[in-house]
Amino acid sequence: MADLYQVSPLSSEQRVPDHAKSSSALHGDPPAAAATTAWADRKELASAAFERTRMPIVITDARQADNPIVLANRAFLDLTGFTSDEVLGRNCRFLQGEGTSPTAVAEIRAAIERQREANVEILNFRKDGSPFWNQLHLSPIKDDEGGLLYYFASQIDVTKHRMIQSLEASEHRLLMEVDHRAKNVLAVVDGIVRLSKADSAPLYAAAVQRRVQALAVAHALLAERGWRDVPLDEIVSRQVAHFASGRTAMTGPEVLIPAVVVQPLALVAHELIVNAATHGALAQDTGRLQVSWQAAGHHGGFYLRWEESGRRKAGSPPGEPGFGTTMVNAIVQKQLQGEILRDWTSDGLKINISIPGTAALSTAKGA
Repeated sequence: MADLYQVSPLSSEQRVPDHAKSSSALHGDPPAAAATTAWADRKELASAAFERTRMPIVITDARQADNPIVLANRAFLDLTGFTSDEVLGRNCRFLQGEGTSPTAVAEIRAAIERQREANVEILNFRKDGSPFWNQLHLSPIKDDEGGLLYYFASQIDVTKHRMIQSLEASEHRLLMEVDHRAKNVLAVVDGIVRLSKADSAPLYAAAVQRRVQALAVAHALLAERGWRDVPLDEIVSRQVAHFASGRTAMTGPEVLIPAVVVQPLALVAHELIVNAATHGALAQDTGRLQVSWQAAGHHGGFYLRWEESGRRKAGSPPGEPGFGTTMVNAIVQKQLQGEILRDWTSDGLKINISIPGTAALSTAKGA
C-alpha cells in the first residue's frame, strides 16, 4: 500500500528549470487539518494532490502580460483536450468561442480588475470544438505584503447538471411562484422569452437566463424587505454589483420605491449595466460610470442620470435598437409612465430617466 501513495519523482520533461525560483514572499494557505507526521511533507503532498485531483485546476501569473497560464494539472488537460505545450503561456480566453456569453466574460474581467474571488458559469470549448458549461471559480493569490502574484482557477463541468437543473428549476418556478404577486413578473418573462434575440441557441439561452436572474435578484430584495418600499440605491447597486469593477460611483438621497415598481425598475438597471459592461464604457479599461439621482414628483418619483465616460472611441447612436433597448423604453415609458432620453457624446453615453411616482405606482398596479 505504501507504493500507492508514493510521490513519483519528476521526469526529465517535467523537471523544474534550474533558473526557476519560488516567490520568497509567497506562503501557501495552511491546511485545515494536518497530522504531525504529514506536516513536514505538506508541500509535496499538496503538489501530489494538485496533480491527482479530479478537479481541473490552472494557475495564471498576474505579473506577466495577459495573465498567462503557468501551471495546469492533468484533470484540466483531460477536460479540455489540449496538451501542456498548447496551454502554457496562454490566457484562458482560448477556451471561449461562439456562444460564450459576453456578460460572463465581463464578470470575469471585473473580478480580475478588482482582484477578488468570483464564481462564474461560462460556456467553454474543448480542443475538438465540443462545448461544455464550466463552473469557474477564480481566486487571487497574494504575497505577504498583499501584492498580487497569481490567480487560482478551478473548473467543474456542469453541462449535465445544468440540463437537469434547468428542467427542475422551470418546473419549480411554475409550481411555487404562480400567485398574485408573480402575475406581472411572469408576463415580463413571457415577453423576454418571446422577444429576446441571439444568433445561436447558447447566446439566446444566456440572454434569457440573465434577465430572469435579474428578476430573481429583485424578488429576493423584495422578500428581504417584506414586500414594502425599497431604497432606489439598493435596487441599482444589486444589479450593477457583478460589473462595477471599482469604476462605478453612485450618489443620491434615499428615495423609497414602491414594491410593485421594484422588479421592472431592476430590469431597467440590469439592461443598462450589461450594455455598459459589454458594449459601453465599462467594456474598456478607461471607462467609468456615474449614477446619480434625486427625488422628484410624488411618492416613489425620481430623476436618475446615468453617465458613461472614458471611451477610447467616440460614441455614436446605434442603428436598429436591440431587444434590451426596446424593453427599457417600454418599461420606463409605458409601464412606469416615465421618460428616457439618451445622448451619445464624444466621451460616452448619458441617459436621463424620470419616473413620476404616484402615476408609476397606479400604472404598475393596473398592468
